[in-house]
Amino acid sequence: MTSIYLLGLVLLLLVLRQNIITILVVLVSSIILLYSEERLYFMVEHMWRALNHEVLLSIPLFILCGAIMTHGAISVRLINIMRTATCAWPGGLGAACILSCAFFAAISGSSMVTLLAVGTILYPALRKEGYSQQYSLGAITSAGTLGVIIPPSIPLIIYGISTQTSITDLFLAGLIPGLLLTAALLGYSLVKNRKLPRHPFNPREFFTAVKVGIWSLLMPVILLGGIYSGHFTATESAAVALSYAVVIELLIYREIKMPQLKKMAIDTSQLVGTLAPIIAIAMCLNDLLVLEQAPQLLSDWMKANIDSKVYFLLGLNVILLLVGTLMEINAAILIMAPIILPLARIYGIDPIHLGIIMVINLEIGLLTPPVGFNLVVAMTALREKFSDVARSVVPFVGMMLVVLIIISFVPELSLMLIGEQMQDPASLMMDLDDFLLLMEENPDLMVME
Repeated sequence: MTSIYLLGLVLLLLVLRQNIITILVVLVSSIILLYSEERLYFMVEHMWRALNHEVLLSIPLFILCGAIMTHGAISVRLINIMRTATCAWPGGLGAACILSCAFFAAISGSSMVTLLAVGTILYPALRKEGYSQQYSLGAITSAGTLGVIIPPSIPLIIYGISTQTSITDLFLAGLIPGLLLTAALLGYSLVKNRKLPRHPFNPREFFTAVKVGIWSLLMPVILLGGIYSGHFTATESAAVALSYAVVIELLIYREIKMPQLKKMAIDTSQLVGTLAPIIAIAMCLNDLLVLEQAPQLLSDWMKANIDSKVYFLLGLNVILLLVGTLMEINAAILIMAPIILPLARIYGIDPIHLGIIMVINLEIGLLTPPVGFNLVVAMTALREKFSDVARSVVPFVGMMLVVLIIISFVPELSLMLIGEQMQDPASLMMDLDDFLLLMEENPDLMVME
């Protein structure tokens, strides 16, 4: 009866159009009162512990860095370099759109920032060059999601925090899947637009674009080089990226003034102010579920009904795709990841590989109704109908699903760059009781680098 009550309560809050923070607070407090022997101050303790992690500082830093690049000259110069480099390709401007999104994603870590920075510039240009509305909308909206998987990625940071997984390793693991997704979208663009007129490659124009945009071009080199060489942690890389963006925009390009920078900092603070409570409450819910042995009950059911890793991966992908259609990506990771991780360990799935699978699934969810966050952002920013935007992404989603299947069943693609740090899959067959005991004995265990 209490389960029906909780389900009805959540559905009622959804009908009343309450936000995710309100729903989580009501859900967690109700579970404590109805199921648990804990008291309500349990929420305060665990919410504080969830936010007491240095790596969380990287999220507002990356968001502010992306905002500065979007409103400044860095994004324009990066796009111009890509445009001049691909003009001789079939559908060169479409290819420039995909590559610009991938390049920009390697700096901002955000899907929304990538879509806004590249889309607002290239969508009018694509239409002017004769690209169809359907392709132009689909390419910009879909390629914008590359910011979710290409490191540094905010959802990967969230996954690392919620599952106590090395964020540096997650960044390394996301590189090849991110490049595969980029290649898939790029390949479709080249085939789709092969009959469009091409422009001859102009070396002088290209080198001029590189010369003008060299400071923009160096940014991802410095950022990713520092991360992959081990010189930067996630938080340090975010601070370096932000500092570099501020210096370039204020002192070299001089297209952003201090009042604009102040406004962007305030907007970023407001955005993080909505994300932090979600992180705190979702982590509190996860701790509560572990204490009440919900993962143990779920794992017993899984062991009794699913005896194959292949079936588990197929079912996992279906569930995550459905979750991605209904929930915002960061909230979905915070709620689902700590529950799924113990189950994945039973089937010998590396936690890092699981993180990549989860993020790609939820990345696709950004392009699928009814929530489809990128669809809403594209509709607003590009001033097009939601139905048109939703139809335009269908072929791109198909390409992303192909890559998802490959990544799911070929874990080496995610783990090969980790090298000696990668765990032997056989060692991951940890008994769930041991895993829960480890979590209870080490509640603050966190591997950051």
